[in-house]
Amino acid sequence: MNFSKTRLSLAVLLAVGSTNAAAEGYKLFEQSVSSMGNAYAGRGAQITDASLVYSNPAAITRLSAPELSAGLNLINAKTNYRNASAQSANGHPVVGRTEGANSLNELIPFAFYADNVTEQLSWGIGFYVPFGLSSDYDNDFVGRYFADETAIQVLSLQPAIGYKLNEQWSVGVGISVNHVEGTLSKYKDHSGLCELGAATTNAMFGAPVYNDAYCNSHYEVTGDDVAFGYTLGIHGEPVAGTRLAFTWHSAVRYTLKGDSVITNTPITGASVAGNPNYQVVAPQLPAIDLSTGKLAANSQLTEASQLALTTPASAAFSLDQQLTKALSVQLSLAWTEWSEFQSIDIVSNDPAPSISLNTQRPPNLNSTGYIGFIPQQWQNSWSAALGLNYVYQAGLTLKAGVAFDENPIAASHKTARIPTDDRVWLTVGANWQLHSQLSMDIAYGHLFTGDVSVNEREYNVQNEPLYNSGYQGQYSNKGQLLAVQFNYRF
Repeated sequence: MNFSKTRLSLAVLLAVGSTNAAAEGYKLFEQSVSSMGNAYAGRGAQITDASLVYSNPAAITRLSAPELSAGLNLINAKTNYRNASAQSANGHPVVGRTEGANSLNELIPFAFYADNVTEQLSWGIGFYVPFGLSSDYDNDFVGRYFADETAIQVLSLQPAIGYKLNEQWSVGVGISVNHVEGTLSKYKDHSGLCELGAATTNAMFGAPVYNDAYCNSHYEVTGDDVAFGYTLGIHGEPVAGTRLAFTWHSAVRYTLKGDSVITNTPITGASVAGNPNYQVVAPQLPAIDLSTGKLAANSQLTEASQLALTTPASAAFSLDQQLTKALSVQLSLAWTEWSEFQSIDIVSNDPAPSISLNTQRPPNLNSTGYIGFIPQQWQNSWSAALGLNYVYQAGLTLKAGVAFDENPIAASHKTARIPTDDRVWLTVGANWQLHSQLSMDIAYGHLFTGDVSVNEREYNVQNEPLYNSGYQGQYSNKGQLLAVQFNYRF
């Protein structure tokens, strides 16, 4: 039986999943409120504050003094689903909630410090959240055999250095230490045993043996890992008032290790043949537990497992162009290598396997050691942003921006875990100089996105459809973001 979990190539409990409002895929941009006001246009090209440690380590060479920047992003995200329906493995309709919503209110923090060592050399360090995903359906959701909880969180600590080649150009590099945690869960459809109901099951066995515990069979996999990544940056001002930046964030490859746990699984006749505590009707059917008179079930099975995850590489080009003394325009174009995310593979690493004894078999996932598999086949994606800054008065700069994020998930592979589409963001923001050493950035963003249709199946490792199970539903997503950042110049 196919225990599938959508991987998040991971995702933060701190972020957004089905309620993936402030991200491209599950990539988060919320490491700089000063950039958010421009919808992240010109990020890494503008000389803003210490958040450049992440945005572009080359640009920290242009900061005039030691600086500390820290802030919070409040994400309010909501995913509504409607007209949902599902079929069990034997094709019977699943009874459950057909409309509802997943909501999320979460704070995402960040903090950065940057300083000059010499006139040419600068350094910095930062803590931030680069990737995240979180959603949790009601237990009676009609699609519970495909999705329940999805949570992935990446926390990163990055030291960086920047070197000024000359008055026009600088280069920089950062090395990040990244910790990831992930949780995936779903209810398990055991060949439609729950949907058969008491009357049909009892008639099949010729006795009142129906066990409703099968309706509460739940699978969950958790894991974590630590891995390293790097950032490369170039910053230049070839002409006064024209600032350029190129930034590369590397892919980071994880192996999340933890446990797969499943409750209330059937005990088949083949596994207890000859055991006097059970009555075997047929090898492939559940045995009857003679102590209860009901179909037999394991209360819990646990198996050590692992999940390979790669958070994608990305490249961005940015421009910050001064038009007048008060007005400047920003532009960014970014590419993300989401094609790294082709499937979710949950594989046993337990010397005494239990769950995979069944799931790896040819009628199920058909690959040695496999506990779960979901094809994803994400595609590389592009995003673009345009922003404006206007110095309204001394000490007060007003900001606005618009951004487009291309969804990396093809229509044929949209799932109940990440039912997203292309997104347009509108943002506004401001920077106040509170006094000579302290400034504050605030920003607000609103998400616009299209409706999404989901039509899921289960597959084996050869990408062949399994059983008659399926899930269909329509989704719409809403998102808002409010953020504040303080900058202290020493």
